[in-house]
Amino acid sequence: MANSPRREFIIKATFTCLIKFAFSYSFRNCIQVPDNSHTTYRCINQHEPDITLVVRDLMSTATNLTVSQGSFEKIPEQAFQHLPNLSSLLLDKNHLGNIDKGAFVNLTELKTLNLSFNNLSSLHRDVFDAVYNLRELLLGSNKLAEIDSLLFSNLTNLQTLDLHSNGLNHFTPLVESITHLPNLTKLDLSFNNLTTLNHTAPLPQSLSTLYVGYNNLHTLGCDAAFLMYVKVLDFSNNTLLSFEGFQGLNLGNVTNLRLSFTKVTIIKLLNYTNIRPWHVDFSGLKLKDDQALNSLCNLLGQKKQIRQLIFQDNSIKSIKNITLNQCPNITGVLDLSRNDIKEAGCLEFLNSQNKLESLKIEHNHLTRLNSCREPKEKFHSLRNLSFRYNRILEVSGFAFSHTPRLTNLQLNINIIAYLDHKALRGLRHLVTLRLDNNLLTDVYEDSFEDLISLETLNLRNNQLAVIFDNTFQSLKKLTILDLGGNKIAMLKSQAFTGLYRLTNLYLDRNRLKNIDGKLFGKLNGTLRVLDLQANQILYKTEHTHSPFINLTKLLDLKLDAQVPNGINLLPCAFFRGLTSLKQLYLTNNHITGFGAETFDDLENLEFLTLDNSCVGIAQLKPGIFKNLRKLTTLLAENMGIKFFSKEVFGNLTGLKVLHLNRNAMLTLDMGLLEKLTHLTYIDLRSCPLSCGCQNTELQNWTKSNLRVQFPYLYKMICQDHTGSYFHNFDTNVCYLDSGLYLFSSTYAFTILLTIIPLLYDKLYWKCKYGYYVFRSWFGEQWRRLRDQEEKYKFDAFISYNSADENWVMEQLLPNLEGSSFRLCLHHRDFELGWDIVDNIVAAVYGSRKTICVVSQSFLRSEWCSLEVQLASYRLFQEMQDVLLLVFLEPISERQVSAYHRMRKVMLKKTYLQWPGEDCSDPTSAKELFWSQLKRALRSSNTAGQEEQKLKEDNDQRRQEKTGVGVEEREYFVNQTPKDVEVYYLMP
Repeated sequence: MANSPRREFIIKATFTCLIKFAFSYSFRNCIQVPDNSHTTYRCINQHEPDITLVVRDLMSTATNLTVSQGSFEKIPEQAFQHLPNLSSLLLDKNHLGNIDKGAFVNLTELKTLNLSFNNLSSLHRDVFDAVYNLRELLLGSNKLAEIDSLLFSNLTNLQTLDLHSNGLNHFTPLVESITHLPNLTKLDLSFNNLTTLNHTAPLPQSLSTLYVGYNNLHTLGCDAAFLMYVKVLDFSNNTLLSFEGFQGLNLGNVTNLRLSFTKVTIIKLLNYTNIRPWHVDFSGLKLKDDQALNSLCNLLGQKKQIRQLIFQDNSIKSIKNITLNQCPNITGVLDLSRNDIKEAGCLEFLNSQNKLESLKIEHNHLTRLNSCREPKEKFHSLRNLSFRYNRILEVSGFAFSHTPRLTNLQLNINIIAYLDHKALRGLRHLVTLRLDNNLLTDVYEDSFEDLISLETLNLRNNQLAVIFDNTFQSLKKLTILDLGGNKIAMLKSQAFTGLYRLTNLYLDRNRLKNIDGKLFGKLNGTLRVLDLQANQILYKTEHTHSPFINLTKLLDLKLDAQVPNGINLLPCAFFRGLTSLKQLYLTNNHITGFGAETFDDLENLEFLTLDNSCVGIAQLKPGIFKNLRKLTTLLAENMGIKFFSKEVFGNLTGLKVLHLNRNAMLTLDMGLLEKLTHLTYIDLRSCPLSCGCQNTELQNWTKSNLRVQFPYLYKMICQDHTGSYFHNFDTNVCYLDSGLYLFSSTYAFTILLTIIPLLYDKLYWKCKYGYYVFRSWFGEQWRRLRDQEEKYKFDAFISYNSADENWVMEQLLPNLEGSSFRLCLHHRDFELGWDIVDNIVAAVYGSRKTICVVSQSFLRSEWCSLEVQLASYRLFQEMQDVLLLVFLEPISERQVSAYHRMRKVMLKKTYLQWPGEDCSDPTSAKELFWSQLKRALRSSNTAGQEEQKLKEDNDQRRQEKTGVGVEEREYFVNQTPKDVEVYYLMP
């Protein structure tokens, strides 16, 4: 089946995005939330002129995108077309003034669109056509004065429309724009300039919540049935709106009507409309005297009980005992907040028959809570009581005896300086007590004596300096104790006695100077969270026992920002015992150094923040994180870290998020990065990464990895190359031509593999002989013997195989040495301790002649072959007549062919053949053999030299006759001298 145009577009967009992603897992202006899903992106505080430049490189898998606090003024067409899976798009707090009609094309999956806090003054009627699945549209805090009647016509799935804080003047086109939205449930038109609700079209029947407060309504001007389906209706702060505007309206379905700060007379409204009195919020209706309240209660009295009664902002100064007697029973909430009440007594104004659950007397002028030790009435149904935001200075004893079953008491945000020892007596069911943000300086041993059910106690932001022994001994069910923001400098040894279930202890922003291990150790069975931020904890020596040794179940420890200058020195094994800890906070502590064993016990740690924790360049010791294999998030910003080495970070195999911003690193170990297999996010902003060859691998890695996000890579400037960026600095100078290099090396290697076996098979021994010759030529012994010329030690060196030793000893030796020839034999005359090659060289060059006794065994001998090579070297290269060949047995030319130099000697010289016994006259033949051999031994070695001298004489004579010198003659005469032929035995 052929693809639809939309499907083809999605495929192309996805493919394009994947190509971009394949080249670099980084985004120019956005950060992907590091959750491995590639769906959530945040582009905050970006100042590109065009929003398309901000989002163009995001992946097509994006479902949630926030682009806020930018400086762009327009959304052009198809700005988000490559993000077809978006379901939430937040574009608030920018400077948008114009949106092209095709700006949201291809966003068919979009459910939420937030355009609040911009400069929009008008919208094209087709701008939202493409987002037909939209559920929530937020256009608040803009400059819209008019709404086109067709603007929302395509948003049939819209449920919430927010247009608050605009400049809307006309209600009619607005109603026309939403009348065909069958799923719209909430419409916010507050803070506009509407003067009437006059209309030509009805509201959608689905609309249940309508806010039109803070407008300029003076009349409603709508049909009787216009609001019949609305349930929550807010007309508050329309100061000109009077009762007449509601006459005849059907308000039968309204469950919450707000009319505060209008001119509506509530009594008339209740008498002349079908609104149910118990569904009206009576705040801000000037019900400040008893007569008005009594009249209202009489109207409410037709119902025996109501769920809530709200009397905020009515300037009520006092409530007499009989004021609310005529009102029906209140089963839920009575709210008297934001009035001028100065005295609440013991709540005598309440009907004892009421089943009231919650009473709020907040934002009034109460200055004291008096004793109610013997109240006239007790309110056993009351569970929640709030006196927040008053001016209460003192709470007397037994102040709550009339409310014995309270579970939630809020006395916070007052000026309570004195809390009587017995002020809370009788509150045995109290679960939550808030005394925070007061002026308490002391709490006593019996202050909380009766609070046996208390689970949460908040004493934050008071003036407490000491927690005395047994202060909380009765609070056996307490789980959360908040003492933060006080002046506590001392915790007595029994301060936490009785806290058998305490899980969260907050002591931040106090004046503690040390951590008492014994004190906290008493909480070892239950404590999960310990907050010690911003105290005065300081260590000057490493030899301090761990104060956490017994807190084996602690999960969260905060030690941030100790004042004035941080902890400075962490003692050895400071965190010993915290085997269950999952989160550790150490930011802003200016620690001079971390020991290698600092975190050894934190085997279950998952989150660690060390931001701004070091002084100068941090020298993190090898193995400092060796046991943190479960760590998933490490924040180490501005620590002066200079090296990213495997010795320090190599064991963090479970790490997913790594922040190294503002450190001193010049490069990263790429091998280590590859080994951190779970890493998905690494932030290196403001690090002075070098744009040199040492970072070529890192640059390539940022372009090719598909696993780790490198945020704001394209904005990282080269510190050492002004005007360059890290992602594209020139790396060509760092590379050879890898293709040529690989081809050359492969070609050479192939040739070697082909030639070496052939050379081994054909030239093994020749190469070996060449090695020895070369070695000898460079040897000191070689040079010394060459200069001796005719100063020889022996007449002949005998080269023979051991198989022919009998012939040498019985025939050769007696005949030659008996004739006064000096012979060199290897077994007799070689120097002890010399290398065998050096001995052979010395023998050849220390003898006038070399006699080779050639036989089949001789040809098979390696050393004999070497001796022939050395002697022939003197014969051919040095023009020395030194070699005599004696064949003991017939040797064919084929057998000698493998010995190139010996064959060459045989071709140029006549050799001696030992006569065998089978010849006709062996005796005469042998005599002739020895005679010829002796004559050869006596011959001179200078035949070659004589021939060379003869050539020089001829050259001189030719020059005299022709005038042609030797140098010129070399152009015409073959320079290679003729081989010298010396015949020792005539054929």
